[in-house]
Amino acid sequence: MNTQNVESTRTERPHAVVMGGTSGIGLATAQRLHASGMRVTVTGRDAARLDTARIAIGGDAYATPLDASDADAVKAFFAHIGPFDHLVLALGGGKGFGPFRGLPIDDVLGGFTSKTLPHFACAQAALGTIRERGSITFVTAVSAQMASPGTAGLAAVNGAISCAVPTLAVELRPLRVNAVSPGVVDTPWWDALPADQRAAALAGFAEKAPAGRVGTPDDIAKTLAFLIDNSFMTGQTVICDGGLSLV
Repeated sequence: MNTQNVESTRTERPHAVVMGGTSGIGLATAQRLHASGMRVTVTGRDAARLDTARIAIGGDAYATPLDASDADAVKAFFAHIGPFDHLVLALGGGKGFGPFRGLPIDDVLGGFTSKTLPHFACAQAALGTIRERGSITFVTAVSAQMASPGTAGLAAVNGAISCAVPTLAVELRPLRVNAVSPGVVDTPWWDALPADQRAAALAGFAEKAPAGRVGTPDDIAKTLAFLIDNSFMTGQTVICDGGLSLV
């Protein structure tokens, strides 16, 4: 695993940090940004997956173990890497799912603890080193924009991030702040289900979505890359869900 001080080898290439970059949307985003010519650093909690991700990204990609819920470790990480240009927060979290009548409030709190608060804490910690003409881009979820029974907790967890984006864009300007709200995407997030249930669930969402399919990690990565590249985009949450939130 490459853990040298990335600032010591800095070139003129923009430097992107992808937190939660070892699989799924985060990894696809890191690959796309690196292919576009950026230097990329990814973080994650699993050392083996970090090594695999670094190899998959290729070139001079860096991979650093980091628990995004550890505030002191996050601050130390940003101090270590030095000035950089773009931050992508693709930290996972699925707590808070279930019918509202029986939904344990502790599960909703767990969703905020595992996703919302780490997103905010990492963005805040990055402010000491991210360049002012750079960007912060959050990955939320379309549960915040669609009325789907059983997702009230998820809507609260992800909606809290989306609702903060416009305020942060104004408060932190000229730093740009945006978010992408993915729909159903075929990622390892679904691997917790038995294979037959996973396939049936994804097929059902594909049939419902106007686009006729579920998303791929690269579908979302393309949207993230667009927001990072377009210097006239700030304060926006872009829904990328194949039209699922429309039906």
